[in-house]
Amino acid sequence: MLHLPIRYENHSLVRELTEVVQGTQNLVEGVVVYSEIIQKPRRSLIAQLDCGTGLLYLRYIHFYPSQQKLLAEGNRLRAYGVIRQGYFGLEMIQPKCKQIELGEPTSPTLTPIYSVAKGINSSTIARQIQRTINEYQFEDIVPKYRLDQLGLPCLAESLKLLHAPPTSETLPEIEDRNHPAWRRIKFDELLAQQLSMREQYRNRRNRTAPLLELSSVSERFKQTLPFALTSSQVNALSTISKDISKKYPMQRLLQGDVGSGKTIVAVLAALQAVESGYQVAIMSPTEILAEQHYRKIRAWLSPFGIEITWLSGSLSRQEKGVALDFISEGKSKIVIGTHALFQEQVGFQGLGLVIIDEQHKFGVQQRLALQGKGEVPHQLMMSATPIPRTLAMSYLANLDVTTIDELPPGRTPIVTKLISDTRRDQVISRVKEVCLQGGQVYWVCPLIEESAALQLQTAEDTFQRLSQDLSGIMVGLVHGRMKKAEKALAMENFITGKTSLLVATTVIEVGVDVPNASLMVIENAERMGLAQLHQLRGRVGRGESRSTCILMFQHPLSDAAKSRLRIIYENSDGFEIARQDMLLRGPGEILGAAQSGVPMLRFADIETDIDLLTAAREVAEEMLEQYPTEAQMHLQRWLGSRQDFLHV
Repeated sequence: MLHLPIRYENHSLVRELTEVVQGTQNLVEGVVVYSEIIQKPRRSLIAQLDCGTGLLYLRYIHFYPSQQKLLAEGNRLRAYGVIRQGYFGLEMIQPKCKQIELGEPTSPTLTPIYSVAKGINSSTIARQIQRTINEYQFEDIVPKYRLDQLGLPCLAESLKLLHAPPTSETLPEIEDRNHPAWRRIKFDELLAQQLSMREQYRNRRNRTAPLLELSSVSERFKQTLPFALTSSQVNALSTISKDISKKYPMQRLLQGDVGSGKTIVAVLAALQAVESGYQVAIMSPTEILAEQHYRKIRAWLSPFGIEITWLSGSLSRQEKGVALDFISEGKSKIVIGTHALFQEQVGFQGLGLVIIDEQHKFGVQQRLALQGKGEVPHQLMMSATPIPRTLAMSYLANLDVTTIDELPPGRTPIVTKLISDTRRDQVISRVKEVCLQGGQVYWVCPLIEESAALQLQTAEDTFQRLSQDLSGIMVGLVHGRMKKAEKALAMENFITGKTSLLVATTVIEVGVDVPNASLMVIENAERMGLAQLHQLRGRVGRGESRSTCILMFQHPLSDAAKSRLRIIYENSDGFEIARQDMLLRGPGEILGAAQSGVPMLRFADIETDIDLLTAAREVAEEMLEQYPTEAQMHLQRWLGSRQDFLHV
């Protein structure tokens, strides 16, 4: 019954041929006066229908014996389709035809058209659905007074109307999904989503997690920092600190724009766990980002005698063995790494806090595997891809969300420029100028090796060309397929200023922090997503120099590429970029829904249906509190076993 029509056809009004508007769908009636199969110019079934006020040709390019029989001379038919002027006169191509008796009434409702699988047609589905609706015992689970407040009809009435709307209903309102019947379906779907997530949120509070008490080390560490925390960072840290000092597990998302200072907040939370006698695991999606975290955090915490271990797939067998022993014996208090952290051979002595950076880049099983390394650890997820408010209200209702909404002082605004790759020589001159003045530059390419299909500039080719064009300037290269030692050396040389220009793939998208870098060139920017462009742009603007990001593109540009480049050019606020990105791509792409296991909404649109989403949140809390049986019935009706996906 929730397999709703994709559109409707009006088979209720028979039009005379003199009334029809060419190029539009029409229903006409007449008697077949001529029918034959012709072979040229291509095999077709042709029939002539006498409609009383004129003749109409029916033409089938694809047909079956049953249609030949239907179009036999003397049969009275109703034909539905688009009428156009053909070679011999007015014609319908591939019309829907039905044999009728003289005076037979037309359909009292609009005719639903369904999406179908191969081997079944829309009319068969329509019959099955109507039979089910007539036999099904509907029960309205949602409290009636809530439905009345929202002006929503009962469920039975809504479904019956959507599957067979009376011809008196306003078709645009139904097709645009603004009709009260549609709003009822969308509300029920949003309510199921909210019930499932809020139920999981409540259940988490019945589990027992380590009590991580606030320590003096955190305060001493803060005093050693060369900068003061922003008020937004202080508020975020206070919230997280309170969470992990409670007896039930924290599951919080810490989000903030590029460069807002999420890492230092996470480290302070980690110190609270370490001082309480527990271990901390920090997992990042790329080796470059994980190693950057390791270097930075080790430098910060080594004066306090805290053992920090680095674990990645690229370690030698001996290095990995030593690291695993340190972790399992509890000597390592903070373990930083990539996917290697949740491998079977990794064992913690007492894992109290899990920190996952760029959490949407990890799958459900991966996050569960890392959580499973401790009994019930607290979990802090971080994202530099801000989640729009409506997305957080809807898909992240099972989490607590904290936002760092201000940048640390000293972050300079970044000027964004759009430049065609036909002006590459001018861009290279600009790069040379910056390097000779003592600045540093990133040059980002989307591919490592040549692809004939995409014909994109590669990092290796660009490295060779720039090394030749910029003689006297040290140029480095880093990409994901380099050996660990080569990659580490290339990054070290750029961080310390030995190389002035770093040619890289998008492996530097997150986490890399070089304050002296004031220019970024992104090749083939039209091929990249908004979140990725915003993340890359955030690698500059970290020092006192005025920073610029050049987005170099190739013609021709698709409409989607033009939209993305316009958005990134006009906006520097990550939240606004994320909102626009969601409008372009949908929530699933932003959340990494294939990774997260979140059931996507089929009917509701969280941007246009924000009033229903807000109401669903309120009603969900009320039903879980006062009507728990009805809440479970609603969940079973809408999600069935799929609600288990949400328990991550």
